[in-house]
Amino acid sequence: MARVNVRSWRETYRGVMADDVLDDPALPAARERFWTAMLSDERYRANRVAVAERDGEIIGIAMAGPSQSSASQWGTQLYVLYVVAAEHGTGTGAALLDAVIGPHDSAALWVADPNPRAQAFYRKHGFAADGTVNVEDGVRVIRMVRVPSWRGSD
Repeated sequence: MARVNVRSWRETYRGVMADDVLDDPALPAARERFWTAMLSDERYRANRVAVAERDGEIIGIAMAGPSQSSASQWGTQLYVLYVVAAEHGTGTGAALLDAVIGPHDSAALWVADPNPRAQAFYRKHGFAADGTVNVEDGVRVIRMVRVPSWRGSD
């Protein structure tokens, strides 16, 4: 999972995220620690995690869980959805999204901006930018939300 996380970041965020972060030799170990905590720490027990595999190799990862903000009006937050670039457009991302968030559940997520491919993907699945912008680790991100009344087709 950590390898897919790092590979996806390097494929997707080059030019958006600082090269020194993407090329840091410690990045794989840091992501491994992150995933170990997410999968084993009691604090994250309510999170839903899914992986997609092809020919025995993990090609995508997703994680959603309760919002960490008590002021949030969305019960679920999508924290992670990464698919290796070679699998973009195959339906893997949609399957992962549906595995961790019900297709009609209200939810929120943060997506890098610019990241037109990801933003279009989320719009296709009923999410819309709500105008909230933040900067995380030097990367501009926008919040996208989906309300329960959305009824789309997969």
